Amino acid sequence: MSVNFIIKRSISTTAANFGKRNFRKFQLFNKRGSRNFKKQQMENPDSDVPIHTRGVKPVGYTENGQFITIPEKIPEIIVPDLTGFTLKPYVSYRTKDVVQSEFTAQDLFNVVYAPKIAKDFDEGKLDEGGNPKEPSLEEKLTPEEAVQKARQTGSDIF
Repeated sequence: MSVNFIIKRSISTTAANFGKRNFRKFQLFNKRGSRNFKKQQMENPDSDVPIHTRGVKPVGYTENGQFITIPEKIPEIIVPDLTGFTLKPYVSYRTKDVVQSEFTAQDLFNVVYAPKIAKDFDEGKLDEGGNPKEPSLEEKLTPEEAVQKARQTGSDIF
């Protein structure tokens, strides 16, 4: 017969005398920090207390220790004024499906540039090569400038 005694250390978090009543002395907080910790974050934003940003996209960038805010990255919620609006926010499942063809580059050309070209042709404002004598701002752009303008912040691509 062998008896194996394993010596192990343990820490008791409650006193045996008080049982569950002694549980109040332990600060229970969520994994993001206690109330005091969050209070320190809000009162001293320049202190070394880190601010947890899990799941939140930044609205700017840090350059030389300065945080620079980009206004285009701040979400803007646009809510229309619906006073006097008679329709209800409901679409019946019995409505007919709307079938619409894909909007192509040819369609875009026909909507934006074709009317001006036809107008310039009718008024005789085209030169021998078919180019307008009085070009608009969009017609003066080089291909590189047009690509750069299309990729700017605030264009329809983004």
